[in-house]
Amino acid sequence: MSVNNLEIAQFFKMQGSGNDFILFDNRKLKLSQDKMGLWAEKLCPRAFAIGADGMIFLDNPDEKGIDYRWHFFNSDGSRAEMCGNGSRCAARLAYELGMAPKNHVFGTDAGVVQAEVLEEDQVKVQLTPPQDLQLNLCLTLDEQLVPPPSGCVQNIRELNVHFVNTGVPHTVVITKSLQKMDVQKLGRTIRYNAQFSPAGTNVNFIEIKNKEEIFLRTYERGVESETYACGTGAAASVLVAYKLGLTNNTVQVTTTGGEILRIILEEDKVFLQGKAVLVYEGQVFLKQFDL
Repeated sequence: MSVNNLEIAQFFKMQGSGNDFILFDNRKLKLSQDKMGLWAEKLCPRAFAIGADGMIFLDNPDEKGIDYRWHFFNSDGSRAEMCGNGSRCAARLAYELGMAPKNHVFGTDAGVVQAEVLEEDQVKVQLTPPQDLQLNLCLTLDEQLVPPPSGCVQNIRELNVHFVNTGVPHTVVITKSLQKMDVQKLGRTIRYNAQFSPAGTNVNFIEIKNKEEIFLRTYERGVESETYACGTGAAASVLVAYKLGLTNNTVQVTTTGGEILRIILEEDKVFLQGKAVLVYEGQVFLKQFDL
């Protein structure tokens, strides 16, 4: 479609617990996958474009047993296997567009995701099975930390961390002083640590209030900054805390943005529930971004 010779594309802006996304119905757009990363890189910057943590394309199913396929990209244009809050937004939009019923299944690079669209903007998804759980790793840091985080450092160059892949790789750091943490600096240091190369890792800092509540701050790979929330990070944090005997199997997670995510662990299944809000629908002038 064009207006005064300026090609335009329809998009939807959504947010899940403060994680915001640009979504496209690729059944209509028909954008090739090799161009999707460039679109994310050009349209996700804040102030100069639409602005978002990531971009999602909803596409026709390409295998039996799924209602649709998604393609997810971080704001830097890199493709990611999975995004918990993004998956809830995708499920809500797919239902609103008539692509899928309230209970449905869709395909991601990490595997099949089951979703349930509930009342009051709530969406519940079953994440892909967690993999590669590693507790109490001694991580050698590339730079000195001054002061060291309370409750988790053996010395100023070694950090006790935990790791699990909940669709994407996550490192978890437990602390007793979450608000004092330099999430940007320490998160970046851990994200690029050689132990997690070449893929890198997301980094979650958690403070445990009680058996049923934790507080979470996340440095996200691909966004390269602290974000308001991270669904797969919340899942990773609760899974680690539960395995360490610090929480129950159902936990309320308060994110940086103040929103609440609910994580439910049932044997080898991990469920994520929270709000997925359709903020607005818009049109972007592609010519302005050389797209």
